[in-house]
Amino acid sequence: MKNLTLAELATITGGELHGDGTVTVSAVAPMDKAQEGNITFLSNVKYSKHLGDCKASAIMVKESERELCKTNVIVVSDPYVAFAKVAQALDTTPAPAAAIADSASISSDATIGQNVSIGANAVIESGVVLGDDVIIGAGCFIGKNANIGTGTKLWANVSVYHEVVIGDACLIQSSTVIGSDGFGYANEKGEWVKIPQVGSVRIGNRVEIGACTTIDRGALDDTIIEDNVILDNQLQIAHNVHIGYGSAIAGGTIIAGSTTIGKYCIIGGGCVINGHIEIVGGVTITGMGMVMRSITEKGMYSSGIPLQPNKDWRKTATRVHRIDEMNKRLKTVEKLIEKSAES
Repeated sequence: MKNLTLAELATITGGELHGDGTVTVSAVAPMDKAQEGNITFLSNVKYSKHLGDCKASAIMVKESERELCKTNVIVVSDPYVAFAKVAQALDTTPAPAAAIADSASISSDATIGQNVSIGANAVIESGVVLGDDVIIGAGCFIGKNANIGTGTKLWANVSVYHEVVIGDACLIQSSTVIGSDGFGYANEKGEWVKIPQVGSVRIGNRVEIGACTTIDRGALDDTIIEDNVILDNQLQIAHNVHIGYGSAIAGGTIIAGSTTIGKYCIIGGGCVINGHIEIVGGVTITGMGMVMRSITEKGMYSSGIPLQPNKDWRKTATRVHRIDEMNKRLKTVEKLIEKSAES
């Protein structure tokens, strides 16, 4: 358990403390469940009526809600961001590995930085460069000439193929695969001819990648993930995809090859994005979106039919299938009206 004083947390959040700075807290808790020793936050003003009943040792709020609190308060500009910073400061998650395990297999010509930890049964191949403070979890595979930047952490069983470059301060969750072959084949009279994937994957700094995500290497050029991108669990990112700075992609999304996604895009879970298209910066795509063509203007986009009772859904589906027929009938009616008007 980790304890921090409210004065320390005010400094961490850049907030203004109103109350006893010597009070210590050890965890962040939801407002309705918080007790003494917890700190909580209000990010939605519709719950402000409950502030007076909160039993937490401290609450992080905006100035407009400060007078509603009956306990210690840290006034911040964005309580949700403050919550994230406090949660980081109180985090007690163990490291993926400590020191270098005896069972780790490390090539004699790999370059290992200062204070590197490598877990049991990890494999570090020839020419690999690991920066200072890198942590490689148990069972990871780091292929030939891969380069992993300072402070990056890999949880257990991550596979990083040859020539892949990963930047500084990245976090990669268990069983993710980076740099496997893209889906590249030519068809010769019904027979598939494999196209060697000679590009690589380049991942920027401060990128976080969830568990069981696959990022394919490029066919010719590299697959690129820019700085400050967050990728959820179980994504499929195909060869030569380019994801721009600060974008976020939720779980289960599939991105086909050679697609470019701009800066600060937010893509919901379970989306399917066609290959060889471009999505400009600032686009939000809601969950289960099917993107077949390029998106050239920023904004929010959705597709698909939201959940309905099955009886209603069947009616909707029937109407959708009849749109072409209805369109033809409408055009026929329009022509009849035009002829009638002419006569």
